[in-house]
Amino acid sequence: MALHTLALGENLHTVLRKTAQFQQLPWISLVSRNVTKEAQHDRERSQSVTAFYYQSAIDQAAAKPSVRLTPAAIMYAGRSHDKSHILRSAQYLSKELPVRIAHRIAGFRNLPFIVGCNPTLLQVHELYIRAFNILSNFPVITSLDQEENFSKTLRQLLDDHNDVVTLLAEGFAQVRKHITDETLIRTFLDRTLTSRLGIRMLCEHHLSLHDEKPNHVGVVNVAFSPRKLIEKRAQYIQSVCQEKYGKAPEIVCNGHLNSTFPYIQPPLEYIMTELLKNSFRATAEAHGTTSHLPEIVVTIASNENDFVIRVSDRGGGISQKVASKVFDYNFTTAGSVRQDQNQEVGIWEGFMDNPQSSANPGKMHGYGFGLPTARAYAVYLGGSLTMETMQGIGSDVYLRLSHIDSAKESFRI
Repeated sequence: MALHTLALGENLHTVLRKTAQFQQLPWISLVSRNVTKEAQHDRERSQSVTAFYYQSAIDQAAAKPSVRLTPAAIMYAGRSHDKSHILRSAQYLSKELPVRIAHRIAGFRNLPFIVGCNPTLLQVHELYIRAFNILSNFPVITSLDQEENFSKTLRQLLDDHNDVVTLLAEGFAQVRKHITDETLIRTFLDRTLTSRLGIRMLCEHHLSLHDEKPNHVGVVNVAFSPRKLIEKRAQYIQSVCQEKYGKAPEIVCNGHLNSTFPYIQPPLEYIMTELLKNSFRATAEAHGTTSHLPEIVVTIASNENDFVIRVSDRGGGISQKVASKVFDYNFTTAGSVRQDQNQEVGIWEGFMDNPQSSANPGKMHGYGFGLPTARAYAVYLGGSLTMETMQGIGSDVYLRLSHIDSAKESFRI
């Protein structure tokens, strides 16, 4: 059977296994003697990647369950003068991260072949394989000197993976026409994005344990103020909107404005930026001929178990047909994925490149990843993200998230 026929109806894992067997046939080695030196080098690299792809260590790690911690557990783990808490954190991560990364590699293996072979998605796949190799081969951590080297490795890997979500958005935009099972892709992306969020929060928490930042225990802000975060993000978005459109709506906050509580800020920072960004843009474009724009109203409500943030705009709303798809990956308000990557995409090009947020997924506008990612984050954080829209009037978006220090157990990282 010809090799290319193997791809039909099979996933990447199955096809590459057959490819590896195909490359081992005797006549392959005879043909390879006549290929160019460059082609031979490419073939050797391919065989090397294939060999590592099937490394038994990945299969063994992927079969293990992850050990997820509650935010309260990491917040109340305590500090020690001898820094043993940092050593324990590193020892936990050195065992846990290879397992979680192996789970993601398994996810890439199970993608449909035509999707998994996309060069952009393969680039992400190889990043995960490389990270697994580095972390699984790291020596057992028994001293603070080893922990210091481990922390440097974590920081480098975090930097290496900064563009992963942008690459995923680009890759899936490129293979969109080949996708027939929307549920499979949505499940893959939800799991990959939230797993990445969890890994980054754990890594950033460990790295932050070295710092003595006021009101923080690692990555947890023990005096988090929703109002301050909202006003800070709105101020920046407002300035960008003003520059682009020559005007920008005012934002009004009401509700429990003085409420503070412990929370992990970076993922919420991304979610709120996405919601505010959409409201500012919709309002500016829906009232293009008027100089006075209606306000965007953000309401904060906090109780003993969770807190809710409502963003209300008068940006014209959207049709019910579009509303049912805004949380689908690769769906834009134009109804399709942006095909021309060079076309002008307006005010938000590069907007999500925010170095202050470790949960930041990279520039999203034009790929249809912003709202789906925000909802995936909200669900991962033990909450929900829903929208009510009135076409011709505006939209209300409701973000509900669990407190991390309530009597009721919250999410696990």
